[in-house]
Amino acid sequence: MSARVPGGPARPRGRRAHARTRVARAGAPGGGGFLARAAAVTAGLTAAGAVLGLVRDQIMAGYFGAGAGTDAFLVAWTVPEFASTLLIEDAMALILVPAFSRALARRSAGLPGDPVRELVRGTLPRIVLALGLAAVVLIVAAPLLVAALAPGLPDPGLAVDCTRLTGTCVLSFALVGYCSAALRAHGRFLPPAAIYVAYNTGIIGTILVLREPWGVRSAAAGVAVGGVLMVLVQAPSLLRALRAPGRTPRPKAPPAPTGEGRVLVLGLIAPVVAFSLCRQSQTLIERFLASPLPAGAISHLNYAQKVAQMPMILSLMLCTVSFPVVARALAAGDPEAARRRVERDLLLAAVVVLVGSSTVIAAAPRIVELLFERGEFTAADTTATAAVMRVYALGLLGQTMVGALVRCYFSAARPLWYPAAAMAAGLATTAAAGVPGAHYWGAVGIAAANALGITLSAVLLLRGAHRQAVPVHVDRLGEGLLRLATASAWATGAGWLCQLAIGSAVLAVAVAGLVVAGVFLLFIACAAKAPEIPPLPRSAFRRTPHARRHRAAPSAAEAAPVEAAPVGGDVPLDHGHR
Repeated sequence: MSARVPGGPARPRGRRAHARTRVARAGAPGGGGFLARAAAVTAGLTAAGAVLGLVRDQIMAGYFGAGAGTDAFLVAWTVPEFASTLLIEDAMALILVPAFSRALARRSAGLPGDPVRELVRGTLPRIVLALGLAAVVLIVAAPLLVAALAPGLPDPGLAVDCTRLTGTCVLSFALVGYCSAALRAHGRFLPPAAIYVAYNTGIIGTILVLREPWGVRSAAAGVAVGGVLMVLVQAPSLLRALRAPGRTPRPKAPPAPTGEGRVLVLGLIAPVVAFSLCRQSQTLIERFLASPLPAGAISHLNYAQKVAQMPMILSLMLCTVSFPVVARALAAGDPEAARRRVERDLLLAAVVVLVGSSTVIAAAPRIVELLFERGEFTAADTTATAAVMRVYALGLLGQTMVGALVRCYFSAARPLWYPAAAMAAGLATTAAAGVPGAHYWGAVGIAAANALGITLSAVLLLRGAHRQAVPVHVDRLGEGLLRLATASAWATGAGWLCQLAIGSAVLAVAVAGLVVAGVFLLFIACAAKAPEIPPLPRSAFRRTPHARRHRAAPSAAEAAPVEAAPVGGDVPLDHGHR
């Protein structure tokens, strides 16, 4: 049975026809269900990469401890950290995804030749040549780079050797970023999401094989191997996409690019890249300030930061899964729905990260003992790492707010320098506070400066968020965050007291976590004017057929198709255990 719309084709009626129509819309590239599944897959593989990164750090701690050797490796580790930001996550993606999208549109229009393959032939050889030469220059100039990054390092020769091995990632990461951008433009998200699983697998395997003859250099060699594996994970899928043009999505054909358009695109990209570089430079400042400290300080900072950031990674994955809801609301012209979703996401992310940070502060020595204290990692290393980790955890709420709030800024179709300026202000605060902090309190003072700087950036981003495309209610949100932070403080004290008399590290961490969660929720339930804790995003779950049949009609924001986000609208904000 069908009904006819005046002036239009017949349209099916009935529950089954309606269900088929909704399934078809949800499964189409760019549909809500497609984006929800892509976000869920990305979040799941990000979690897997983070777990493997933690395993990698455990293996390094057990084999190499926290001393001059690991300090040297971590200085060399700066190269892949910055290379991933520029070549995989931000700059390469923001330049190449629009280029491949235009080429796909021209291919769909039936123009002669194959615009996608022409784009590959015109860009890939130049990128390989330019960044291959850059990798060679970096390898040759490794002694100068190490001297600039860590002038007080106890073993600069070892750092130079490691830097020469990690320098190969400049070329491999460029290929990784190229493949990721092309695949995402083709609507294929699984291989790009798996790259950090392959990367950490390569590092772990290389350490296990080459540890005896090479020592900590095996970890640097693992970076080179992991970069190759990231390329191999994506290359077959990209080759199939290039050979099968009929299976690619057919985006709307945009107007032909002009010189003015290219300037506009660069103007949109530059603020995003500047923001990412300022955020990544927090680590650069930490290692620079820690290099004159006693051997092991850089390693203690690194281990503490990786463990303390796990709650933040989980909280930002929740925001990633709910991103399609925000995108549908904005595409439907419903900023109010987008605002409600973003505010709920911020409160939910705050709950997750505050419960996690309270557990970290309450049981930091037991967590480090459980994860790292074996082999070359001594009890003294546990004490030093736990002290740093507790201070790092004070800045986790700020880290999470920065990662979540920046969506409100980069969803605008105009260049916004305010996030980069806010991050630069936080970076300057970290540097200014870190100099006396390192002098008087060592690695703990550096961690405190980091927490202070990122918290300042979060406050600045929160204060300016009401003027953006998603106009959040700053005062109400700030009040809710303060009340959640108060609950976190009470929960931290309760968790710390309850784990003191427990001998087993595993049991102590479990008890601290349960007590923290219980006290936190009890405080929220009993406190006056406590913010409502929102449920998990519904897009993260698969509804049962019964639930789908009885669900109310979708709102305009939910039913609207999702247009392509503007440049900078879907920026990877945290990379977990790279």
